[in-house]
Parts: sequence; structure tokens; C-alpha cells
Amino acid sequence: MYGSLKGVSGGPRQPSATVKTRRRKRWGGLRQQWKMLGLFPIDPHHEFHGLTCMMKEGLAAAIQSTIDTPPMNNRIDEDFKMKDSQIHKGFTLQTYAGHVFASFRSALGMTEREYQLSLCSPSSYLQFISNSKSKADFFLTNDKRFFLKTQNKREIRFLLDNLKIYMEHLRKYPHSLLVKFLGVHKIKIPHKKEKYFIVMQSVFYPDDRIVARYDIKGCEVSRWTEPSPEDHQVIVVLKDLNFQGQYIHLDQQRSWLLCQMEIDTDFLRQLNVLDYSFLLAHQPLHNDERPHGLSFGSLIMRTKNPGGGTELDEFLVHNRRLLPNFKNPLHVIDGPEQRYFVGIIDIFTVYGLRKRLEHWWKRLLYPGRSFSTVSPPAYRTRLCEWVKDHSK
Repeated sequence: MYGSLKGVSGGPRQPSATVKTRRRKRWGGLRQQWKMLGLFPIDPHHEFHGLTCMMKEGLAAAIQSTIDTPPMNNRIDEDFKMKDSQIHKGFTLQTYAGHVFASFRSALGMTEREYQLSLCSPSSYLQFISNSKSKADFFLTNDKRFFLKTQNKREIRFLLDNLKIYMEHLRKYPHSLLVKFLGVHKIKIPHKKEKYFIVMQSVFYPDDRIVARYDIKGCEVSRWTEPSPEDHQVIVVLKDLNFQGQYIHLDQQRSWLLCQMEIDTDFLRQLNVLDYSFLLAHQPLHNDERPHGLSFGSLIMRTKNPGGGTELDEFLVHNRRLLPNFKNPLHVIDGPEQRYFVGIIDIFTVYGLRKRLEHWWKRLLYPGRSFSTVSPPAYRTRLCEWVKDHSK
């Protein structure tokens, strides 16, 4: 099954000893740079080397099957329930709704060969050391374009149960801020606990010029992260309290962002979820980029319902981003001076009994303070207000 991975590289000739030496020096320098940024190459001595090798081998074969047999354009209900298993030496990779995700990747303008090249490159994955409280493991492709994240069975089931309406939302709002899920898989290793993982498009891509990154939840309890020292380059994802006194400067693009936040968070409210994050990063625009900022030509119309109110479902939104040849257009928006990377992630926390009890406990623990565990309508309203209050 691993032969398909060899096909990705096209079977090049073996490099000479001199080329290998130069390559080792170059990767050695990159590895040192990545470690400074909190990214660790998963080399043969890394604890996750075996797992990520299985991920690569399994994904190469799974993606090859959609290259060889492209999915039909029309999706049927059975496609969302499909499970394909491919047996490899020492493990089995199971792919969920493979044709649905392949069609979605195509709709994003991504070829299967391109996707395979990134996920199955001979270069090692990078482990991202997150300051998140999540117990998940985060891996990044070597080109930093895609995240692979381990998830528990409940989270995977939630995503698959809601996959159809998630895809319908993104079809209706192609410039949605919601994170783009590109694949769901499970690795089964004999006599070991099975591993579920998802593949996502990185919001922060390309990241070579990003100055600061934030994870925003719209509250104050546990929402401060100690910044990295000025003489260090370690990637630290900052939080709400770190953003105090700052603004997202968008000018004409602000109305679009606020509108899309309302639409996407209302969708999450309908799913009864909370504790999701608004990811934000920024970098300065170069002088030659400012006259041609990545912007929108947007027409936003509201239609009144019979009761006189405004229903989000009745928004007519037509966005035309002017993003020629840009690598990640769905999560980028330009202001006059800064380029912003924006997205909504971590949409798996359902407001069930456990979260309701946690809400009441935190009300006693933090009287008069804002914390993340509130009802989905309250969470949505508060996060939208944060973006509104911190943008110009």
C-alpha cells in the first residue's frame, strides 16, 4: 500500500553524497529554527515518530484512492456514513466520509495530488507544543499548511453526526470563518488503543511574517498568557487579556467581519456548542501590498420577516474576495496597515449536563467575573460583542 507514496515523488534518482550533505545541513538549520518557535521535527527518536509514519502511509493510500476514483459531484446521504478501511503492515487506517471530504477539498480549489504531496511528503511532520488545556496532540505538515489533531471518540462522532449541515453551511457561506475540516480518520493498531484524528486547514498560513497570535473566547478568567521574552522567538498563542488596548483595524472590511461572525456563531448556537475560539493573528503589510489589499466586494442585504425582526437565515451575502494567487484566501482579510488571519476553531464542546454543572460551579467560584462556560446563546453574544468592541 505504501507504493502510492512513492508515486507522489515521481521516483526521482537517489541524490549524491554531496547533495545529501547539503540537505542535512539545511534541515539541521531549519530544525534549530523550528525548536525556537515551539515546533519540533518528529525525527526517528521522537515519541510520535511511529504514529506519524503510520499516518503518512495510511493517508497516502487513502488519498490515492480518491485520485484514482474521483468522487461524483452529487452527494447522497450514504456518502456521509461511508467508512473505508485499508490494511497496512501493523495497522489499519479507517477513513470516514472520504468522498464527502474529497469533494469539499475540490470546492476549496485544492487538488488531491496537492493535498497528498503536503500530507505525505518525505519530510517529517512537526509537533506543535500548544498552551491549550486540551489533551490532544497537534501535528503540522512540514510546509505548515495543514494541522493534524487527535480527537476523542465523542468529538469525532459529534463532527460526523453534524457533517452534512456543516458542509451545507459552508456551501451557503463559502467565506465562513469556521475552520475547514478536510478529513476524519482512525488508526487501529493491534493490542493498542485506537487513535482518531482530523485534518484541518491551518488558519495561520503562511505564517512566516506573523507578528502575534491570539486565541479569543470573549471572557477574562484564565485568559492571560505570559508572552515570550523579547529575545526569544518561541511561538506563544496569546489570549483575551493580552489584547487589551488593541484593535483590529479593518475600515471598510469591518462590517463584513461582524456580519460573518453573527452568521457563523448562530450556526454554532444551533449546534448547542460553546467554548470555541476566535483565532486572530496579524502581520504588517508591505508597501507594495497596500494598494492591492486583499479585500472584499460585498453586497449584504437583510430581508425582514413577517414579525418585523431580522433572521440570520435570511441574510443574502455575496462575497467576492480579491485574492489572486494567495495561498490561504479563506482566512485572510486586509486592513489599511495590517493583514489579519481569522478563523473559528474548537467547535466540539456541547452544552450538556456536565457543562451546565460547571457553569453553576464557576458562578460561585468567580462571582461578577466572566468565564468561558456559559450557555451557547450567551457565549455567542459575548464573543460577537468582543469582536465588535475590538475592531474599527
